[in-house]
Amino acid sequence: MKILLLTRPICPPWDEASKNFAYNLACNIKDAEIRLLTCKKIDNLPANVVQNNIYTSSKWNSAQKIRAYLFLIKELLFRGGRNINILHSFFTPTKLNVFALKLLIGRKKIKTIQTLATLRDDLYSDEHIKKIIHADLIITYSDYAKEKLEKMGFKNVKRIYPGIDLSKYSPCEKDQELMKRYNISQDDFVINFTGEYARMGAIDDVIESFIDLAKQHNDLHLQLALRIKGQKDAQIKQKVIMRFKEAGCLEKISFLDDGEYKMPDVYNLCDVSIFPVRDMKGKFDIPLAVIEAMACGKPVIASNIERLKYFLNDSNSVLIDPGNREGLKEKILELYNDPEWRAELGNAGKEYVIQNFDIIKVVKEYQETYKNL
Repeated sequence: MKILLLTRPICPPWDEASKNFAYNLACNIKDAEIRLLTCKKIDNLPANVVQNNIYTSSKWNSAQKIRAYLFLIKELLFRGGRNINILHSFFTPTKLNVFALKLLIGRKKIKTIQTLATLRDDLYSDEHIKKIIHADLIITYSDYAKEKLEKMGFKNVKRIYPGIDLSKYSPCEKDQELMKRYNISQDDFVINFTGEYARMGAIDDVIESFIDLAKQHNDLHLQLALRIKGQKDAQIKQKVIMRFKEAGCLEKISFLDDGEYKMPDVYNLCDVSIFPVRDMKGKFDIPLAVIEAMACGKPVIASNIERLKYFLNDSNSVLIDPGNREGLKEKILELYNDPEWRAELGNAGKEYVIQNFDIIKVVKEYQETYKNL
């Protein structure tokens, strides 16, 4: 069985959820030939993983999209698809990429899978979604998306949670070098936010809530593990720096965006991880930033928006109303003042992730799915 994982560039830095998941999937499937689309050679991959070094950058831009399409033309037209039994796409479908893929596959005896991290139902109507869902099997990350597709009439839908490597994402001692680099004291109570500057509507709530909290407690520290994906993010970061400087608490902030760290170490630096988003437009239905923090035994505060409530609840996390800064501050302080509750909630979240998101368990589901297809 030969399976092509159609993804953006699989390469460091490992800070993008869809490629991280595809990489972990490839590393753990044993009974099939897995083809990865990479940028430069990746060392220490299993013998059954074939690297197709087609990309020239880790950035997902127009040039890299063209390179991916040219690769598919070569494999599906010039080579007749003989190197592919299953084409497994991890892209969010659009009219253009679905049309292009259908054109290349034609009547070839290649089975297709679409793994959908999100439906983008903030952009697309139900009728539009029906036109861009095309594969023999649709795999959703969440029951939210699965239920929505089934209500539209789709019969070929299966939910498989995204998996994470629990040998990496687990509780461990704080990295002393990271603490020194980001000016974090051993006695600091560290609040982590892993999200985005420009999207999800959370950054202002995080900033203003922390400024108020820092006035009350001198041992609070905020780490912002936010990627700079473009000029807009860079501009917002500068405004954030100015706001903290005006408030007199810039020295209590760590900006983690240089890629010189591993995400498990980032989560293990903190005492609580927050995800107080106002919307999930364009984001995974199950954000790995939440799951990874839980796997590291960290209590999570998140917004009680619909799709997050499909896997978060009062037993494994703390849920607050979107945009409720007072609620966010209140729950952070409750966790700050109650180490027993922090440990209890962190353990509950960790056990939930072990039961549902272990990459080994997820790989078994995918292997069975490939065989059945």
